[in-house]
Amino acid sequence: MASTPMDLDDAPSTTITPTLNITRNSNPTPAMVSTVTEVIPNFRPTKLFTRDDVKEGRPQPHILSIDFDNAGDLCMTSESDETIQIYNVKEGRHDKTLFSKKYGVKLAKFTHTASTIIYASTKENHAIRYLSAHDNTFLRYFEGHEGSVTDLSMHPGSDDFISCSADNTVCLWNIQTKQYTGKLFLNSPTLSAWDPSGTTFAIALPPSGNILLYDYKSYHKGPFSTFDVLKARGPAEAEAAFKGWTKLEFSNDGKHILVGSRGAGHFLLDAFEGSLKAFLRKPNGSTRRLAPGEYDNGTVESSGECCFSPDGRYVLSGGKSDIAVWDTLAVPDTNKVLSPTHILEEKREAAVVQYNPRYNMLATGDQELLFWLPDPHA
Repeated sequence: MASTPMDLDDAPSTTITPTLNITRNSNPTPAMVSTVTEVIPNFRPTKLFTRDDVKEGRPQPHILSIDFDNAGDLCMTSESDETIQIYNVKEGRHDKTLFSKKYGVKLAKFTHTASTIIYASTKENHAIRYLSAHDNTFLRYFEGHEGSVTDLSMHPGSDDFISCSADNTVCLWNIQTKQYTGKLFLNSPTLSAWDPSGTTFAIALPPSGNILLYDYKSYHKGPFSTFDVLKARGPAEAEAAFKGWTKLEFSNDGKHILVGSRGAGHFLLDAFEGSLKAFLRKPNGSTRRLAPGEYDNGTVESSGECCFSPDGRYVLSGGKSDIAVWDTLAVPDTNKVLSPTHILEEKREAAVVQYNPRYNMLATGDQELLFWLPDPHA
């Protein structure tokens, strides 16, 4: 794995002993030296990772997803060459490659248990696989979907998780058992998200333009609220309320829901009322990826090019170039359009974007992984 030092690599860094002892804690407190507000405009590309194990003449694989362990020490990617790559964040280096050649891999997520991962298959079948990162052995298969899995969401404080599938079902699971604990039959349930308390989960249904909210303890009674994105879309084209949704996420302060879109902007919704707080206008267009559940031979599926910062105040989004940053406390115009507060310049396409949950650090990627840090001299 080749890494290209960039300007900020000359800044002093803290080193830790390499480890794959992955853990996740409930409701963590971000361990940041500076607040997000102080550093958000100063992020700069710091280290670029290029796969040097790819055979000559073959293109670099596409990064399908990015995830951090809860401690913020490890970064994981799932990639189109059926591998999982794990990186040491503090030391800025590649640590390990895990292979899933038989089943393929996408949507890889760290779990709460040390050194374990769940991910969706891309071939053979549609099972979700539970993997030990320590020795690359399978611990369990979760079988229950008859179509491609479009999203996986780990509960913030327990061993439960949600899967959405193109077979028009949502399954609820617990890591400890192979049988799903619950199943919902819905029309194209493409995306899922937990609220920060873990008491509520949301399911996005793009064809109907709806987001369904469920009480986790009584989800079998049906959704307690339905948000109509078509009604709340503001200045966005109507088509954006029916297709091209790439991400569903609650802010960590519980106030907002982010609906990522391949259209001209993203939707920032009130998490209690479902009303539009702002339409986040994208200045440089969307990435070339398809939204989950959209299929076109040769085009890579998105796992979300936007995310909240850990404090819930900012939304960051990739695109064909640059990273756009919106301040959710800023006042949108009379049409509820909010332009980016900051533009973080970078010529490479950022098709997947993820903010470290514990440190002021970003990871973005398309066919190469890029780490971002605040410029200490800015």
